[in-house]
Amino acid sequence: MSFGQGGPQWGPGGTGGPGGGPTPDWAALAEASEARTRRRKWLLIGGGAFATIGIAAAVAITVVSANSDDSSASNKPASELPATADIPGASTDPEPSFKETTPPPPPDPKDFISSAKKDKAPLTPEGLFPGKTFTSGEKVYKKGATDSTTKCSAITQNALGSVLAKNDCTRLIRASYMRNGIAVTVGVAVFDTAADAAKVKEQASKGLVHSLPGKGIPNFCRTGVCRGTYNAYGRYAYFTTTGYTSGKDVTDKDPKAYPVGDDLARLAFQRITQRGEAQASAAANAPQQ
Repeated sequence: MSFGQGGPQWGPGGTGGPGGGPTPDWAALAEASEARTRRRKWLLIGGGAFATIGIAAAVAITVVSANSDDSSASNKPASELPATADIPGASTDPEPSFKETTPPPPPDPKDFISSAKKDKAPLTPEGLFPGKTFTSGEKVYKKGATDSTTKCSAITQNALGSVLAKNDCTRLIRASYMRNGIAVTVGVAVFDTAADAAKVKEQASKGLVHSLPGKGIPNFCRTGVCRGTYNAYGRYAYFTTTGYTSGKDVTDKDPKAYPVGDDLARLAFQRITQRGEAQASAAANAPQQ
């Protein structure tokens, strides 16, 4: 029987084991014990590591599995996605629609002064020719007398009077102005329709509105030559009679008398236009029914 290399390990002076058996190799036993201890330790550590890896893997598998459920729909083509009605909380009601609305155009001022049915504003000499003066640029005209009559032909020369009567003139309003010895009477004839006023403009080639003196304006154009003008706008025809208060004749293209008559004709047109504008503005601002 051999316990190691070289035969029995005893000799003089050696200490024997119990029973005189061979002495154990304690160093080898210690190394073997340490080796076994290290092996068990590594086994424990390795088992724990594998357990940790197993848990981590299980968690990872769970996460991937959960994510794959959510992402499957997003990776599908549109044709395979659920319809809107199948999606929880999705509304199938149609989107509200709104009709495009366009505000109505503003009223045309001329519409109000083209027919007696719409031209309802008060009509008086002072309303048509307000104030005591009329200013045109640097020129100031003093206003004299005013009047109004329904007998249009009574205050005109015969040629004009017959035209007014034929086209059913309902009223003739007059106002006189003067500056530097030149006086003008403005006459505004009123009709039911714009068509009637337009006929007067076409037919009134002769005749004047009688001049109107008073309130600081002397007689004029009762004798001698005076200048007359005529025009129409809307249901109104308007006329001027211009002459010198001295009785002097107005000559052709008189450099003093013509501009005065033109200024007052312009005043008549402006006042008629403003009448239409005022009524159109009132209609635009009136509450909608």
